[in-house]
Amino acid sequence: MSLATQLQEHIAAAFSGLWIESHEHSDALTEIRQMCEQQQPAWHMATWDIESGLVIAAQSSPTESGGQDPLAAIRSINGLATPDGTAILVLQNFHRFLQSAEIVQALARQIVAGKQNRTILVILAPIVQIPVELEKLFVVMEHELPSREQLRSIAQEVATEEGELPSGAGLDRVLDAAVGLTRHEAENAFSLSLVRHGRIEPQPLWELKSQQLKKSGLLQLHRSEQDFQSLGGLQALKAFCKRSLLHTSQRQPHKRPRGVLLLGVPGTGKSAFAKALGHETGRPTLTLDIGALMGSLVGQSESNIRQALKIADAMSPCILFADEIEKSLSGVGSSGDSGVSARLFGSLLTWMNDHTSDVYLVATCNDISRLPPEFSRAERFDGVFFLNLPGEEERQAIWRLYLHQFDLDARQRLPPDEGWTGAEIRACCRLASILDLPLIQAAQNVVPVAVTAAESVSKLRAWASGRCLSADQPGIYRCAAETKARRKVSRDPSQN
Repeated sequence: MSLATQLQEHIAAAFSGLWIESHEHSDALTEIRQMCEQQQPAWHMATWDIESGLVIAAQSSPTESGGQDPLAAIRSINGLATPDGTAILVLQNFHRFLQSAEIVQALARQIVAGKQNRTILVILAPIVQIPVELEKLFVVMEHELPSREQLRSIAQEVATEEGELPSGAGLDRVLDAAVGLTRHEAENAFSLSLVRHGRIEPQPLWELKSQQLKKSGLLQLHRSEQDFQSLGGLQALKAFCKRSLLHTSQRQPHKRPRGVLLLGVPGTGKSAFAKALGHETGRPTLTLDIGALMGSLVGQSESNIRQALKIADAMSPCILFADEIEKSLSGVGSSGDSGVSARLFGSLLTWMNDHTSDVYLVATCNDISRLPPEFSRAERFDGVFFLNLPGEEERQAIWRLYLHQFDLDARQRLPPDEGWTGAEIRACCRLASILDLPLIQAAQNVVPVAVTAAESVSKLRAWASGRCLSADQPGIYRCAAETKARRKVSRDPSQN
């Protein structure tokens, strides 16, 4: 629903206090002004900001009335009221003045009086910071970011020469890169691409998105050239995710895939898979560090995660990657952090249930027992996969990848690698390269996690057996010990 439609409905219903959250004030003001002019009779509109003061907009040209006093601005709306008309006063960035008790009281009185004389106060601000005295008097609405169609129109206005705007799949890639930008940001990025490349390309838009995310500090944009070919093994997991993400843009929201939870031994490629999935499917990968969202102020942590998830929704279709999530949510159920972890967890669960955007969540963990059971239940994820220590065939594929990556002699003898993870194979190849040693000697500096944390690895494999899908083979994962036990029982004559 457009901003103008929302405003028209609420004003017709005599809501006299409206708060619009927007980073694009000029576009929001244009929509409001056009809405006022289309009414019969036309609604009176005025705007106020600390620099220009009060500006009364007539249908012909705006007239400045001056006055930088915010208190006087609130009282001035009564001068616009008419017996049978509607008057709207838009206060820009007025959240900066709500620390004053006098201004808060004036707003409260004017909103109540506005129901009688049809005077509407609209606060236009980039954030929502409503004092407790005014919470019940304001209705909050959002000025949405531009849709793909609006972005297409902006691109067509910028690229006026033939050949400057791609078509077909090329235009779709440009629009994918532009989703989540404001109108002003998109116009600047399109113009930069024309200057740099002579036509509109996705790369400048991704660069601008990455800069915006760095400024917010809530998410990181990962753009990698590594695809599934750079990962050995995990064939079942690769096929499952790639097939579920195929043609998701044409699906209805309730049919879109939700994501996967990856449980596994450290070093088995969980993080590398999440990053390669984005490149393989042509989606950006957003990294969500829940621990970094913790704020020092009351309510800041909860606000941060809601804002981060809102950004992810705006940038869909995308991959949302949450690494080692059990460490970030380990405080759920305890009172050590005054319930902040529980509230973060609740916000995340609510989003996982209710979001309709094409955001594919890939969460990884090394110890699922530290996660609340409701996190991994059905319909939270499309599947819970266990990434086991790679088998012989997978290890051979990983050796070939890293021997080529580090420019090592592929004909040399490989060290004994039973129980090695992909990370340990990579470490061996990297050490052989930087120390100029054969792989056999470099392997003496690698102690696999299957040795250093043997008990934990065994416990993890036992827990996953029968509970998780296998990342290597289709179907449920079964650990080797359970498989041997089943075979032994089946051969027992007493069972016949």
